[in-house]
Amino acid sequence: MKRLGIGSLAILLLLIFLVSDGLARRTYFTPEEKARLDNIRVIWVNVLALTERGKVNGENIEKIVQQRMEALGYKVVTSRDEPSDVMLSVKCEERKKWGGTTRAGGDADLVDSPARLWKGPACLFSYFMDGRDMGWYREARTSFEDPAEMAKDEKSGPFAMEKLAERLQEFDFPVMIAAEWGHDSRLLQLLKDSQTTNKRKLKILSMLPEVGSTDAIPYLKEMINDKELAEEAIVALSTSGPEAIPLLIQIFQTNAETSLRAAAAKGLGEIGAHSGDPTVTPPLLDYLKENLKTMKSSADINFPILTEVVWSLGKLRNEQSIPPIRELEKKVWLIYDTSEEMTELRDATNWTVKQIDLDGQIS
Repeated sequence: MKRLGIGSLAILLLLIFLVSDGLARRTYFTPEEKARLDNIRVIWVNVLALTERGKVNGENIEKIVQQRMEALGYKVVTSRDEPSDVMLSVKCEERKKWGGTTRAGGDADLVDSPARLWKGPACLFSYFMDGRDMGWYREARTSFEDPAEMAKDEKSGPFAMEKLAERLQEFDFPVMIAAEWGHDSRLLQLLKDSQTTNKRKLKILSMLPEVGSTDAIPYLKEMINDKELAEEAIVALSTSGPEAIPLLIQIFQTNAETSLRAAAAKGLGEIGAHSGDPTVTPPLLDYLKENLKTMKSSADINFPILTEVVWSLGKLRNEQSIPPIRELEKKVWLIYDTSEEMTELRDATNWTVKQIDLDGQIS
């Protein structure tokens, strides 16, 4: 077995991007700007619809954006003459025009960010405060790149706008925008709603780290009991900070599912590495010590859990880990096993030995 399922790994990577970029973006805002974002209630939606023959009526797209944003409790206006807190720009094009170089890493690498090489129909979402572009961009694209080929006997421009309108019915820009503005109460309300689909709940879970809200913990705790959402909920818990430690410890120590215990061990390591909270180390260290007592062959090892425990202990760098990690180092090389699982456990052990004994090496 591998460290985590491929689906879980993909979500973990997505969350890493969201945490690093989403929280980093917030450091660029002044206290006044952050306060204004927190208090956004009225949105001016400005839609621009462009075909190869020029500007066309974008009322259908405007109506969809308005309805979907109002469903989250925002008030939407469609005229610059009406008072508003922010302008939400939606630029939809039959063929997306090249807009210059795109930075790599962070926001630019997220799934819904503008695609540098895409030349087909697309709607670009951004927002402005007092006429200033706030540097946030998300892009909805059709499933096809050549509207002329897909339209056949129809005019390609109206056809592309129609398909973009259909795409905006499912593209969850309201959740992305609410997360960008830090409106966790709106996202949590959706999580509580029994009418919210699991697909949308998964999207919300993936965005919670960007909000950085600890109010999500009670809802995530409930979702751990849902087999479809459990691993993603634990991943989201892992980015909720020290407040999530007791629940993650409980999952790690008592849950019957190997994948969930492994995810909890990983989450504890991530939180401990960032917060330095000393309560993270004992349960992980106890697990390692108990396993060492009976470890004589590969059959005695629960590789997914133990490997995550070892990686996490390396991040925590507690000197109490040195003796058991040294003992584990000897055992994993004495056991004859050439499997991928053992290779990863050996890699984790080697790395952790270097991490926890780094102070001794320097001195």
